[in-house]
Amino acid sequence: MSRIPIETPEGSRFIEATWPAPSGVRAGVTTRLGGHSRPPYDAFNLARHVGDDSSAVAANRDDLIAMLDLPEAPRWLSQVHGTKVLGPDLPADGPEGDAAYTDQPGRVLAVLTADCLSVTLASHDGREIAVAHAGWRGLAAGVIERTVDRFSVAGDELMAWLGPAIGPAHFEVGEEVREAFMREHPADASAFRTAAAPGKYHADLFALARARLRRQGITRVYGGERDTVAQADLFYSYRRDQGETGRMATLVWREHD
Repeated sequence: MSRIPIETPEGSRFIEATWPAPSGVRAGVTTRLGGHSRPPYDAFNLARHVGDDSSAVAANRDDLIAMLDLPEAPRWLSQVHGTKVLGPDLPADGPEGDAAYTDQPGRVLAVLTADCLSVTLASHDGREIAVAHAGWRGLAAGVIERTVDRFSVAGDELMAWLGPAIGPAHFEVGEEVREAFMREHPADASAFRTAAAPGKYHADLFALARARLRRQGITRVYGGERDTVAQADLFYSYRRDQGETGRMATLVWREHD
């Protein structure tokens, strides 16, 4: 299969994870650049469930495999904002779940996002990897904790990379969201700032994820600086685009033993 260029005249189609990953582990997130989808899904939408033309999505997925020279097609999930973790040898036909784990080389794990946070994990020896779809519901319900539980090593032997997500300046939520986090961990109040509207708060998904990772013993945490709402040229955003938009994919795979 011929390689598809990662770079386009406008920028990059794939942003490598900025973390000191073990040899053989690769991870990163796609952008919206350089694909086949028409507006409002333009152009590199990888989700089948958002209303985009199915042939365009299929072409984008084929391009993704060629562009990154993936060892297999990504193991796509049917995401439901829950805490179910699939693995280690998850099926390839869209099982329901919001995280995936494997210790098998050649398995390509993926989650789709367009404001929700993706959390990628790897053991320090590179033999175990995982990725989680972590919007506020999944975070509050424990998707990070359930994913960490799948590893055979303790949290202090893991590292994490946080993908793009809606930033705190744009993520305005109600009291019920704040209470969902504070009910179990009162210290999570520090991730919320009072908004101008009564009863509203600006929530920091990155800070909430870092706090949960830290409570699992994971201190090597990278990424978490890209705001999907602010960077309309690179990223899809469900909130900014009022629900009619595509999805990026966060991928992680292990190339070899």
